[in-house]
Amino acid sequence: MNKKAQYVAAIDIGTTKIVAIVGTKNENGKIEILGLSKALSKGVKRGVVFNIEETVSAIQTTVDDVQKRSGILFSEVFVGIAGQHIKSMKNRGYIMRDNYEDEITKDEVFRLIEDMHKIHIEIGEEIIHVIPQNFIVDNETGIKSPIGICGKRLEANFHIVIGQIAAAKNIERCIRKASLNLKDMILEPLASSDAVLTDDEKEAGVVLVDIGGGTTDVAVYYDNIIRHTAVVPLGGNVVTKDIKEGCAILQRHAEQLKLQYGSALGDIAPEDKVVAIPGISGREPKEISFKSLAYIIQSRMEEIIDFVNFEIQNSGYADKLAAGVVITGGGAMLRHLPQLMKFKTAMDVRIGLPNQHLAGPGKNEINQPMYATSVGLIMRGFDYLETYKKSFNAGPKDEFVRRRTEPAMTEEEINEPDGREPQEVRTTLAEKIKTMMSKMFETEDQSIG
Repeated sequence: MNKKAQYVAAIDIGTTKIVAIVGTKNENGKIEILGLSKALSKGVKRGVVFNIEETVSAIQTTVDDVQKRSGILFSEVFVGIAGQHIKSMKNRGYIMRDNYEDEITKDEVFRLIEDMHKIHIEIGEEIIHVIPQNFIVDNETGIKSPIGICGKRLEANFHIVIGQIAAAKNIERCIRKASLNLKDMILEPLASSDAVLTDDEKEAGVVLVDIGGGTTDVAVYYDNIIRHTAVVPLGGNVVTKDIKEGCAILQRHAEQLKLQYGSALGDIAPEDKVVAIPGISGREPKEISFKSLAYIIQSRMEEIIDFVNFEIQNSGYADKLAAGVVITGGGAMLRHLPQLMKFKTAMDVRIGLPNQHLAGPGKNEINQPMYATSVGLIMRGFDYLETYKKSFNAGPKDEFVRRRTEPAMTEEEINEPDGREPQEVRTTLAEKIKTMMSKMFETEDQSIG
């Protein structure tokens, strides 16, 4: 398939919404979104799928809608993973080389990374990403790319992202049941970072805070390297729940209040303004003051920011984040949140929009914090395809009528007899390593020729 007809599709399975998105890349390397559809997410709690049927139904609704809107039929998707089960750790590995006069090769770096996938982790967990941070050759530290250097001992520091096998399997199962193939699973804060952070910010030191409905994702960068990732099990939904309970109103009214009249700073909310909420089942309407609403929101947002602060300290880079904080996700739209975040973290704060990578007619509609992860998944998808020079299973409708009429795979086909996952369900370890390495060493590729 020629480059002009290259498409990538992705699905962001969130706690409050499920987004299906399809895009292409223009000649300037910008992403043009050809279609986007979102549906309410009822089967996901704190980033983890707990009701397969509800989630599959929402995925099918959005996928059918986005295919109608864009005229592109696709069967392969990139999907984000988050949730409170995600954790990260640091590790160091090394290999001893036979001859210190020979140049270090890509294969040796592959071997070092592959060794990290063999480290001991708890039962029921799996390694999602192994990200090299820097390399050491014969005690020479701070090397970003060791290929071509001579030495006896090759060593590296790694950032390793770990998640629960069951959570990843449930995402795969949902994608399969929606008659789709999972191309790759990507940690959501990494996708959001790609969409909203600039290279300068990543170099200077920055923390991305993606406030979703059920979770808040945190990613810390310094010197263009991911240093720390974490998922805080609190998001916008707990704010709505507090408003519901604090004001004794219905959930839908609480959500509406938060979006329309909410503020993250109680002190500057007007004292004399009130909003009337319809009474439950014909009861008297209830009046809620803007100020009391703001204080309810502020107390819960302060708790979330405290968790974020803890993760920033935990990263070991708290004093090196010159670019401060970038907030994104649906929760970033809460009024006066940047001011509260600035006060609580003592850092610069800006709202992250995915606009720098977008082009085309749908740009303004997509340029919202809530779509940061979705746009990032599309960008990561193109990185994947460009690495392998593969064409994607997507194209104009007439090319794909036959594919869509073929039956979906059965459970027996999904779960192969020997207990292994089918090859096309997950990217193999070797492929993941190659993708990552190719991105890291593009310049070396050119020089090696």
